[in-house]
Amino acid sequence: MSKSDDLAALIQRRAGAEPPEYGLILGSGLGHLADSLDDGVAIEYGDLPGFPHAGVSGHVPKLVIGTLEGRRVAVFGGRAHYYEEGRADAMRLPLEVLASLGCKRVILTNAAGAVRGDLEPGGLMMLNDHIAFSGANPLIGETDDARFVPMGDAHDPEMRAALSAAAQAEGIALPEGVYGWFSGPSFETPAEIRAAKVLGMDAVGMSTVPEIILARFLGLRVAAVSVLTNMAAGLSDEAISHDHTKAMAPAGAAKFEKILRRFLRDGGA
Repeated sequence: MSKSDDLAALIQRRAGAEPPEYGLILGSGLGHLADSLDDGVAIEYGDLPGFPHAGVSGHVPKLVIGTLEGRRVAVFGGRAHYYEEGRADAMRLPLEVLASLGCKRVILTNAAGAVRGDLEPGGLMMLNDHIAFSGANPLIGETDDARFVPMGDAHDPEMRAALSAAAQAEGIALPEGVYGWFSGPSFETPAEIRAAKVLGMDAVGMSTVPEIILARFLGLRVAAVSVLTNMAAGLSDEAISHDHTKAMAPAGAAKFEKILRRFLRDGGA
């Protein structure tokens, strides 16, 4: 058995063998969702050998499996980032475990800075594409031809349509846009944001893209939503900091939770 199969068996012994319908990977300020599950079974990352420590404040390093709006879900309360150890594949093992559990779909969230003028802090943006501006790739080192993953429909059209319908039903704006992945941990410069606008990025952040690539490599369907916590550098007078990100995230997180609950209640995609 592979390491992911061994960990999946451990998780199933504690949380039950029924496969999760959805995996959720939560960004800064969204960890509270892990505590919202009915009959949730929580497993600390530290009890899952090889799992990342998810050492960024605002993340909750535990896996919780339970029911949300009648759907069985696996919630990863925190993620590891490329900037922590210089590994673009930092979330590979958790995603492999998700696949080993029999899950087929994953929803990713993140905190991001808005670049496009009509996007506002406290709002949301659903990703319809991305740009890996960092230049890194989590599949570097793979030798099998499976590493050549097509990315044309990486952001699953059916899942996006169902999330859009849920947002509309809840009366919450969910514009779509292109997310640009910068390595971090320093925030982008005003010049980099001007370049981002020219390249077609609508929001920028320090995560998610490696997970999308890994998920598609593993055969998982993916959708991703950004919680917009600030205007990107040079686009406003507000001071950008991680504390600011954590302070602003709850407003968007509350909107996302309503959309997610409606999405699951209406059958998902």
